Amino acid sequence: MQGKIPATVITGFLGAGKTTMIRNLLQNADGRKIALIINEFGDLGVDGEVLKGCGIETCAEEDIVELNNGCICCTVADDFIPTMTKLLERESRPDHIVIETSGLALPQPLVAAFNWPGIKTHVTVDGVVTVVDAAAVAEGRFADDHAKLDAQRRADGALDHESPLEELFEDQIRAADMVVLNKADLIDAARLDSVRGDVAGQTDRPLKIIHATHGRLPAEVLLGLNSATEGQIALRKSHHEMEHENGEDHHHDHDEFESFVASAGAVGDPKRFTEELKQIIATHDVLRLKGFCDVPGKPMRLVVQAVGQRIETYFDRPWANGEQRATRLVVIGLHDIDQAAIEEAIGRAAASAEP
Repeated sequence: MQGKIPATVITGFLGAGKTTMIRNLLQNADGRKIALIINEFGDLGVDGEVLKGCGIETCAEEDIVELNNGCICCTVADDFIPTMTKLLERESRPDHIVIETSGLALPQPLVAAFNWPGIKTHVTVDGVVTVVDAAAVAEGRFADDHAKLDAQRRADGALDHESPLEELFEDQIRAADMVVLNKADLIDAARLDSVRGDVAGQTDRPLKIIHATHGRLPAEVLLGLNSATEGQIALRKSHHEMEHENGEDHHHDHDEFESFVASAGAVGDPKRFTEELKQIIATHDVLRLKGFCDVPGKPMRLVVQAVGQRIETYFDRPWANGEQRATRLVVIGLHDIDQAAIEEAIGRAAASAEP
């Protein structure tokens, strides 16, 4: 009988650098056949497309499964279990499974799902790796619009995740076997040490904490932890689980968030377009924005990744033969986000960004 397939759960708040770290992992997989399960909001699977575009064998389309039906912690039975079952039924099984959760997911329900019959006998959680934006933590925030989003959570009694964002951050740390302090190059050594202390203080367990720049870590550091975390997850309860230990009925949905895809024309001047996007994000309280742009005269597509006012752009791969060149951006915000106004503003920004 084959041994259990190890699975690594990579979690962390929005914009921490999970996808970038996974891309680096795939490019340095040392021959491992890795299957990816990617969970993100929106109909346009940006993270999956970025990983498929990295140009190596381990980014093959058949090895990447995207779950876009909401936060994976809320859709374990409907999405995650069937996906795992299909992976296990494949004639050529992967050497390792990597699961990227959305930035608002609770890791605990997902890890607990590895104890389900049919999964437990075939797969084990090699480790939970929580990626932390070290610079954001040093500044006392986890997203640029943290205060506003936190206020909305506190004010709206209908939200199922009633915990403030600090608690979600703590939950992601509590579930971890290892924490990666990413973007360490953006802060000095003293502040990095302070962040390390803050993270270590979130749990009374000994916790392996390392730092990284642009998510660059060797595969042997991220894989092979041999933690069997599914057997320990009951000791790593989230705030929500602890608050409902008395048995009250509760659900984990994310109806407070909305996402849509905004389409626009070609972008002649990416730098000017980026500055316009910053204004749109600030005006409309956009939580997350990511996608691809068509830049005339450039053979490659431009990737746009934004969390708050921090925007990263880079060219990732050439447009394929027959592929329609287009500018399409996923916009994620709260339930009252003004979709029409944002779509119009992005369209204007693209049109005005002439060379």
